Amino acid sequence: MDFIKKLFGGDIRQLGMIGALVFLILFFQWSTDGLTLTPDNLNNIIRGNAHILVLAIGMVLVIIAGHIDLSVGSVAASVGILVALAMRDWGLNWFLGILLGLAFGALIGAWQGWWTAYVGIPAFIVTLAGMLFFRGLNQFIGKSNTIPVPEEFQTIGGGSLPEVGPDTGYNNLTVLLGLIGCAVIVLGALRGRARLVKIGADVESPAVMWTRLALICLVIMGAMLLIASGTKGFPVSGLILVALVLFYGFLTSKTVLGRHIYAVGGNRHAAELSGVQSKKINFFVMANMSVLAALAGMMFVARSRASGPFDGVGWELDAIAAVFIGGAAVTGGVGTVVGSIVGGLVMAVLNNGLQLESIGADRTQMIKGMVLLIAVAFDLYSKKQGKPSLIGRLMDGAKGSRAATQPDQNPAEAEVTPTTDTIRTEN
Repeated sequence: MDFIKKLFGGDIRQLGMIGALVFLILFFQWSTDGLTLTPDNLNNIIRGNAHILVLAIGMVLVIIAGHIDLSVGSVAASVGILVALAMRDWGLNWFLGILLGLAFGALIGAWQGWWTAYVGIPAFIVTLAGMLFFRGLNQFIGKSNTIPVPEEFQTIGGGSLPEVGPDTGYNNLTVLLGLIGCAVIVLGALRGRARLVKIGADVESPAVMWTRLALICLVIMGAMLLIASGTKGFPVSGLILVALVLFYGFLTSKTVLGRHIYAVGGNRHAAELSGVQSKKINFFVMANMSVLAALAGMMFVARSRASGPFDGVGWELDAIAAVFIGGAAVTGGVGTVVGSIVGGLVMAVLNNGLQLESIGADRTQMIKGMVLLIAVAFDLYSKKQGKPSLIGRLMDGAKGSRAATQPDQNPAEAEVTPTTDTIRTEN
């Protein structure tokens, strides 16, 4: 039992959102007679929710910094219609269309970031105005029409890894992707453990580390083999999502910029006294959010094969819900990219399962609202009890020794919450 407690972060009851995700998958697998864990359905879950998960990555940075962005759905819709028109009427190829969309998103983000960071208008008000303005801009530019996009452009939202190599009954590139992912995770854990040993820090037992790594790799390879056995390979939109998770996970946990975002969200005045330029941080998170919203909008249009006047409606609420379900704090300063992805997957599996159960949209919305409320309440209870985070343990097991030296502190939060001494040293 002690081994199991160490494996799951000190208290086996605190499975958090990963436990909820596993429970939902198993429940719907049972209640739908095996329809949930089919290759095509898993592919559909990734394709149908990749744009929301991209938004969640940007939204978690905004929320960590202590803000909120209500304009992401409208920004995504306006970028989508602009890119569709540019490719149809101006003759832009798909690559230049993507660059145009990202540039337009960056321009919007700079506009909203300037009002928030340098003028001092709360982000809630700025993005509320942006939500109204860019929703109208979407309908004004497109004249409330549906604009088709070329087949090459559709790859970023609806494409899959191609079939290559010998016929093995699986999509070989999808299997290779899973193997590479497992190798990266194992090598990263070993390097982290070696660094701790080199400086003389306490490390967890090899049995705990290897068992955790084996479980993670088992889940990854199981999912990849299941998808690879279907009619299509791993979605291109999923590849984009994985790349963004790796990049922003590194940015938030391993860079000075990431620590400064947490510092500003945790205590802006203390961060400024320590030398952090909070205006630049606020400008960055708002501009970055709009760029990711632009990407999400183009991914959705590519999957839908056309841009329409009702794209992006309600996306901001789904992204915000994913972030809070994933453990972010309403007051800022707390949250992780991985946690937000897990929260988004919880909502995605819930949506998919209810659709397979033929549950109406009205009851689906009611259930999603209650899930959000219960998840946040559960997170608050866990923090008051000083319970450690399973997400943090799974993704960074080598740091688990901190739980032994600081039993009342959440090790995941300890890693990402900067102190003024850390900030002062790095500046």
